[in-house]
Amino acid sequence: MDKYIKLLIPFAVGIVVYLAGRLGIDFSDSAVVDGVPQLTHAIWIYLSIFLGVIVGLILEPIPPALVGLIGVAIAVFFKVGPAKSGDPEAVISSGAAINWGLSGFANSTVWLIFGAFAIGLGYQQSGLGKRLALALVEKLGKSTLGLGYAIALTDGILAPFIPSNTARSGGVIYPIVSSIPPMFDSYPDKNPRKIGGYVMWVSIAITCVTSSMFLTGLAPNLLAVTTAVKSGVPEISWLSWFIAFLPAGILLFVLTPLLAYIIYPPEAKGSPNVVTWAKEEYAKLGIITTKEKWMIAISVFALVFWILSSIGAVKGTIVEINGTTTAIFVIIFMLAAKIISWNDFLSNKPAWNVLAWFATLVALAEGLKNVGFLAWLSEILREYLVGFSPMAAIIGLVLAFYLLHYFFASTTAHVTALLALFIIMAQAIEGVNVYLATVLMMLSLGIMGIITPYGTGPSPVYFGSGYIKGSDFWKLGAIFGLIFLVVFLVIEIPWVLYVVGDWITPASAVSVN
Repeated sequence: MDKYIKLLIPFAVGIVVYLAGRLGIDFSDSAVVDGVPQLTHAIWIYLSIFLGVIVGLILEPIPPALVGLIGVAIAVFFKVGPAKSGDPEAVISSGAAINWGLSGFANSTVWLIFGAFAIGLGYQQSGLGKRLALALVEKLGKSTLGLGYAIALTDGILAPFIPSNTARSGGVIYPIVSSIPPMFDSYPDKNPRKIGGYVMWVSIAITCVTSSMFLTGLAPNLLAVTTAVKSGVPEISWLSWFIAFLPAGILLFVLTPLLAYIIYPPEAKGSPNVVTWAKEEYAKLGIITTKEKWMIAISVFALVFWILSSIGAVKGTIVEINGTTTAIFVIIFMLAAKIISWNDFLSNKPAWNVLAWFATLVALAEGLKNVGFLAWLSEILREYLVGFSPMAAIIGLVLAFYLLHYFFASTTAHVTALLALFIIMAQAIEGVNVYLATVLMMLSLGIMGIITPYGTGPSPVYFGSGYIKGSDFWKLGAIFGLIFLVVFLVIEIPWVLYVVGDWITPASAVSVN
């Protein structure tokens, strides 16, 4: 498709959606009527802009970061996106509009992603990444599939202890994984499918699985439990969460590297010669260098404080340091140890590109909530679900909760915007076990991150690596997203409702059922 046609299509989609609304919808003069959210002209303007951005991200006629920046600029121009901007009676100043447009750059997750790229640079510059990658290839390099399972096992071991999948996968695993493809002469612009695309996709896909396996495998899981408790749903324990996701978790954990190997096959399958080569190359590295020792020490520091930040016993104490703060200290320590130079830091184009891209998407995703679109959509979904059988209603809730993640640039935003609303919807449907319905929705938070290049924290890290084309990333996201969803619906719903439901349900949950 011609580049200029690709460039025009997102604008055309936005304009067509807007005109279709103007011609076929009677917009309300108020955002809320008798307590019910209404669809207003401003909400429709924002939705048109947002859909145009999504199409632009799919087609990629220009860099994704620029697509997001254009979307934010257009929304700021029309003064839609800030809180209450969907209300016709609200007066939104130009200052409030631009403050909202730039709000994504103040998001801590965005800077944690940026920090992950900087840490990756440290692994490369110090040589530690190459040393670890060679050791990995030496042990499991007889087959590329073996490397896939090595990545899975590494993530699975870390997942219970590091609740930020951005820190875990983007900060710890990505720097190591990114050192493997060059050893096979696989680069973003040269032979990306030889092995680079495969190991990158396994890395992001498996971290989505482990993020659902453990309550502490994903920070928004903890936020979801807190949100549920505030909505009157009793708290689920760590063990109950693990047991609830156990059958689907084991199946997806075992299948994901193999599915990636079949669906997105690497050209290099591995061989004994590769293992021999890895041993020889590892020997050439000699003894570990001072920079590598410093990098190990800094990595241990990051790992310890990322773990401590999730332990309740240290919450509110001086020991607790936010994950993003830890990443900033890591950058400072790498500079102080001369692992990287200031010019290295400034010239790290992938990191700055992802910063701009993800910051605009975070703002755009939050705008959906600010203008009132999500509240209106939830009301529509609730009306459709009322009258269904309890089982059909739960399936509908899980499906809608999962698929609506296409509209979110982070799982945290998804939880914040939708979980409480969906709990209210579940409470309005006669016969639905609200506690178990809420558990099912929360269990899907990790796996839903696979569907888009911006669906979960480390997604931009792997997308930004350049090994997987934008169109391939969307296709793989759709395929694996569907596989994850089908496995979840077929296994998890009967497992949670009929097998372990009574065991994992606390006595206090009776009042919400």
